[in-house]
Amino acid sequence: MDVRRRPPLPPRAGRVEPVKQHQINHPKASDALPLPLYLTNGLFFTLFFTVAYFLLHRWREKIRSSTPLHVVTLSEIVALFSLFASVIYLLGFFGIDFVQSFVHPWNDVVKVPRGHDDQLCGTTHLSVPAMPEQEDEEIINSVVSGATPSYTLESNLGDCRRAAAIRREALQRTTRRSLEGLPLEGFDYDSILGQCCEMPIGYVQIPVGVAGPLLLNGEELTVPMATTEGCLVASTNRGCKAIYVSGGAHCVILKDGMTRAPVVRFNSAVRAAELKFFLEDPENFDSLAIVFSRSSRFAKLQRITCAVAGKNLYMRFTCSTGDAMGMNMVSKGVQNVLDFLQSDFPDMDVIGISGNFCSDKKPAAVNWIEGRGKSVVCEAVIKEEVVRKVLKTNVAALVELNMLKNLTGSAMAGALGGFNAHASNIVTAVYIATGQDPAQNVESSHCLTMMEAINDGKDLHVSVTMPSIEVGTVGGGTQLASQSACLNLLGVKGASKESPGSNSRKLATIVAGSVLAGELSLMSALAAGQLVKSHMKYNRSSKDVSKLAC
Repeated sequence: MDVRRRPPLPPRAGRVEPVKQHQINHPKASDALPLPLYLTNGLFFTLFFTVAYFLLHRWREKIRSSTPLHVVTLSEIVALFSLFASVIYLLGFFGIDFVQSFVHPWNDVVKVPRGHDDQLCGTTHLSVPAMPEQEDEEIINSVVSGATPSYTLESNLGDCRRAAAIRREALQRTTRRSLEGLPLEGFDYDSILGQCCEMPIGYVQIPVGVAGPLLLNGEELTVPMATTEGCLVASTNRGCKAIYVSGGAHCVILKDGMTRAPVVRFNSAVRAAELKFFLEDPENFDSLAIVFSRSSRFAKLQRITCAVAGKNLYMRFTCSTGDAMGMNMVSKGVQNVLDFLQSDFPDMDVIGISGNFCSDKKPAAVNWIEGRGKSVVCEAVIKEEVVRKVLKTNVAALVELNMLKNLTGSAMAGALGGFNAHASNIVTAVYIATGQDPAQNVESSHCLTMMEAINDGKDLHVSVTMPSIEVGTVGGGTQLASQSACLNLLGVKGASKESPGSNSRKLATIVAGSVLAGELSLMSALAAGQLVKSHMKYNRSSKDVSKLAC
């Protein structure tokens, strides 16, 4: 645990000493009125929002009645004056430090020596606001006592790695449990600030293996898989070999559209139905698509599917999202449409921007039937000789096992999208390696595995149909160094400039191709009775775990 005392910086020529806060007496905008500060702030906040609402309302009425905007009444003049006054006050109160940074640029900053600027979280500026120096031990005690909230450490210290170390030590003291074994060093904590993880105390190590080459659509690919399950990578690798020597697999994208489904309520089912008919009317689609796309040039509305439940209406928006997985993008577009509809349907009560008709991170028939994200089908023909020599079984045994296990057995279990052997194993391993959202493994693992004897029963046709693979190559965890490297290995790092969306679509085909390899190998192991033997060989530790310290 690297909790340290910070020694004072040695004096040197040219160094500017920080000015302590009690030495600075800058004027405040709140001094303008002889009222308590909370009353002054409350007055001008109320004034600002009241007149802003009044003016926006008047503006909308003028647009509806075709009244020129420059024709104003006395009340509108007063409102404009009040809005201007409240903006001046609020800018003066909250923006005084910003203005003074230009007037007195050296009063509140300290210079950062060259070579130390990489310690600043999320910034490359060479100066930061001066903060009173505190030793780590003092800060830890403050966090333990509750005087300093743990979530403020990054912003207060300006050093993300130091914040994680202090939070970690405070947690150990509070819980009286050791975090030894959870690494702290060797990770760029700046990279996750504000986008991937809050209040970090370290990181979990997951080994990454590779399967391949996977010959998919004429291209050789090496697939990274992050997993702690022994035998998984080896089994997938065997499936890749069987596909490769048989001439490769072919994959096709059937659909590409992320969904979001808000739920709204009306006073009657009739009004809910009226909005349903309005949204599904082709004549209204173009105007809705324009409104939807205001927040992103990549968001292209494809269709809106509605379902009525009493007075409630569920609207399932489907749109393309470029190379992003697209949940935030489609949510912004949906919010744009809801705001637009409010003028024509003022009695519409928005209950939630997500009403679970999407459906995200939950098994749902709507995803299985309609698709979500990328809908993909992948197939290969495995030669009889390959089935016998590489997979150690025969075509007839594989076809029979697939029918009784993946189809009949899954139906007996009442499976929803689970007509496969272990698609989620491969999906999750590839997702973690490439920075996808692991929770979306739920719907992304929907998979129908089919096997059929062809060419007079000599060869095997195998396919996987996956209607809801949700992946992206930009945003979220894809920006982290390790995950970015895995995407680069696959040739799909970042956004495609030539053809927006092509990288994420290619990644979806790689996921499906990897699942095909994994299904082929596991089913062969089951048909040949090799599953238990292989797991005992590759999925058991040789260490005596009883002697390991707890």
